[in-house]
Amino acid sequence: MPHPETWLCVRPEGLYCQPGDFFVDPVRPVPRAVITHAHSDHARPGHGAVLATTETLALMASRMGAALDGTATQPLLPGAIQNMGATKVRLAPAGHVLGSAQVVIDYAGSRAVISGDYKRAADPTCAAFEAVPCDVFVTEATFGLPVFTHPPAAGEMRKLLDSVATFPERTHVVGAYALGKTQRLIAELRALGFDDAIYLHGALLPVCAVYERMGVGLGELRPATLTQKSELAGKIVLAPPSAIADRWARRLTDPVTAMASGWMRVRQRAKAGGIELPLIVSDHADWPELLQTLDDVAAPEIWVTHGSEEGLIHAATQRGFRARALRLIGYDDEGEAAA
Repeated sequence: MPHPETWLCVRPEGLYCQPGDFFVDPVRPVPRAVITHAHSDHARPGHGAVLATTETLALMASRMGAALDGTATQPLLPGAIQNMGATKVRLAPAGHVLGSAQVVIDYAGSRAVISGDYKRAADPTCAAFEAVPCDVFVTEATFGLPVFTHPPAAGEMRKLLDSVATFPERTHVVGAYALGKTQRLIAELRALGFDDAIYLHGALLPVCAVYERMGVGLGELRPATLTQKSELAGKIVLAPPSAIADRWARRLTDPVTAMASGWMRVRQRAKAGGIELPLIVSDHADWPELLQTLDDVAAPEIWVTHGSEEGLIHAATQRGFRARALRLIGYDDEGEAAA
């Protein structure tokens, strides 16, 4: 039984599976790619062929447009197995964003699972993470330090609603990444009974449209730019993190500036960013979830990438796993605020 380290290797393009002749989330154009999810640090244009979930392909098409022309796309349905060279590949839910998947590769009696980005917390907008037993588990470590423990998202959304009730004359503008975070915040608000219209920066509307087309109901959404400033008092506006600090946000009525990110656990980050209402909501696993996942997949060997690698490697070793860093470059979830 060949160990995965003999058939998975890091190349300049990314993580390469030799017996399958494909890359997972390559950072440069390659002939064949398997894509874990549609964030642009994992899904890039220019590949000859792409295998991904139906939802990821729909999101890629929306975000890339003509840049995806010339790429042969193949959806892999839940539970389906695709023969790729001498390997068998399936996609297991990762719980990160809509369509996100772990890449499960079986070859000659051994199995490797490449997690991509993932979380274990419940999310009404995407399928829950599936723990897949394997010989090698490749895990992210975005929040791979003990300080990062994410509270339930519902509690953070109650903080937002409480602030809206306390300051009905002000507009609450929340920085949220376009893919995944925006839709999760909306769904969490709806689950708490918030049925009012939610206003969106124009950059967030196309991805929300894909979510709704894929069956994720988001309720009434309105473009913020087409709404009079006076009408936004007491309303919730979602915008990309970059927009809440520029001229776009100044058009709002005495805005309460909020940010939804796992990095809001670090108070100095919130203070430095001028964030009045930090909301700790992340689409990545926190420290307890990372450790729980290592136990759940029970892989004797752990490869750690993009994040606080050394902290998670140390903890994995203490738990009896063999662990090492997998030096992949080019993955930052499109800016730290997105986390």
